[in-house]
Amino acid sequence: MKIVVCMKQVPDTNEIKIDQKTGTLQREGVPSIMNPEDKHALLAALNIKDAEVIALSMGPPQAEMILREALAYGANKAILLCDFAFAGSDTAATSYTLSKAIEKINPDLIVCGRQAIDGDTAQVGPQIAELLNLPQATYVQKIIKLDNEKVEIQKETEIGYDIMELNLPALITCTNDISEIDYPSLQGISKAFEENIETWKATDLKADKERLGLNGSPTWVNKSFTPTHQRQGNILKGNVKELAKQLAKEFIRKEIVKE
Repeated sequence: MKIVVCMKQVPDTNEIKIDQKTGTLQREGVPSIMNPEDKHALLAALNIKDAEVIALSMGPPQAEMILREALAYGANKAILLCDFAFAGSDTAATSYTLSKAIEKINPDLIVCGRQAIDGDTAQVGPQIAELLNLPQATYVQKIIKLDNEKVEIQKETEIGYDIMELNLPALITCTNDISEIDYPSLQGISKAFEENIETWKATDLKADKERLGLNGSPTWVNKSFTPTHQRQGNILKGNVKELAKQLAKEFIRKEIVKE
């Protein structure tokens, strides 16, 4: 059983501040971490017996650190997609790039975190599945059963959960409920820095250059700003009937209701 876990290096959102003049993120001095939901996905994959777990990430050279962390937890192999051709990728270009790498690896199961804390789009996992024409399940809370042909999962819904069965190969995106965060062992950490991390470039993926990086990104951020909140209190006085009339007038004035 070969499992690929897609992961992303993200800024620690607890440390991020907004530049009030420009409205942009201040990334200087902000530590980068493994996306939390990707870590839950990784640990869920590592809990599967007799599975070869491959950690896969796309990013700059410093993204190697989260792959070292994945190796420390027990991943068997780590691959970094790193090339200037990937710079500026939106979710569409990112998904395409990752899908080409996954095609090359040819796994039985792809496991992703539900979404990244920096973008919060929850688009990359489903887009990879669509590009690879694979069955998919999102918001997975639990892997119930896995064999060489099928995976049975518990999927979170708005009113509870569903039980689904997918033919392999397949892709799932996971919530934090799928595993508990643990710490890697000292032995694992030591071994992780002795392991080799493969670096693949655009030429290694045999990808369409027009679908990579900025060229392959149909979306972009037009503006980033900090929303302002202005609240004006208005105290109404009188008995119940008087208060009801005053409140109705306020609703009409603010066009919440019509006369």
